[in-house]
Amino acid sequence: MAEEASVVTIVLNWNGLADTRECLNSLRSAEYDNNRILLVDNGSKADEATALAREYGDMIEVIRLPENRGFAGGMNAGIKRALELAPDYVLLLNNDVIVEPSFLDKLVVQAKRLPKLAAANPKTYFYSDPRRIYSTGGKVSIWRGVARQVGRGQEDRGQFEKVARRDYADGMCMLIPRTAIEKVGLLDEQYFAYWEETDWCWRAREAGLRCYYVPQSRIWHKAARSRSPNARFHYLYRRNALLFVRKRGTPLQVATALAMHLFVYGPAYFLKHPKQITRAGAELRALFWHARNQPKEQPLI
Repeated sequence: MAEEASVVTIVLNWNGLADTRECLNSLRSAEYDNNRILLVDNGSKADEATALAREYGDMIEVIRLPENRGFAGGMNAGIKRALELAPDYVLLLNNDVIVEPSFLDKLVVQAKRLPKLAAANPKTYFYSDPRRIYSTGGKVSIWRGVARQVGRGQEDRGQFEKVARRDYADGMCMLIPRTAIEKVGLLDEQYFAYWEETDWCWRAREAGLRCYYVPQSRIWHKAARSRSPNARFHYLYRRNALLFVRKRGTPLQVATALAMHLFVYGPAYFLKHPKQITRAGAELRALFWHARNQPKEQPLI
């Protein structure tokens, strides 16, 4: 038999001990031997890193960060360590994800066949509704500054059973060839959280690589566990949507996206959800941030 491709899986923990335990337990049952797991603790308040090292020391290597560096910064710390180990693939995995035992084997089998692969993601279901699709990867419009997860909210009736191209792979579970990381670079830490994987996949596309959805691989996601939809979420999501367009688009695309957010999406949302008007403050702070700041250059290894 051919030797299994080597994988380094990076799981990011931030004040999520119970979820991380469930995630690691599911990984322990995964039917893939050549997988090394890095657990990055993103400055959790309690000493969760020690608890996880004590409980799972036989299967994980723990990387302790002194503060919360966001999804991008935390994952980058894991990616840098993973590159030292020189695996064939690096898997980014949310700690609020539960995996099917064969998920990684099926993901790697398909990844080997996919041309010019940037990243591949599995079929993802809602943890609370195991047959309802959370995502099959995403599509993005730089003209409108929006990204959407294909199939989200649909009951799985077999409508997404073919391997397919996607604009971006979901950061909750994305398998990346090491060579793609070496070509594209790290996640852009200016995003902190949200849109960083979209940005990375866009840069990969500019480098001639492609993202794919692999339906044979399946996982379940506890949606919105890492951050409830509070003012901080709304601020970061709106700020980062426009940051993505500013970094990757033309001046005309920036103007078009800004107009859509100001005069279409915002008013339409508040007309439909008038009780959510309190989030307007977070949305305005996101716009003010852009008035005061210039985007930094994309990160390079």
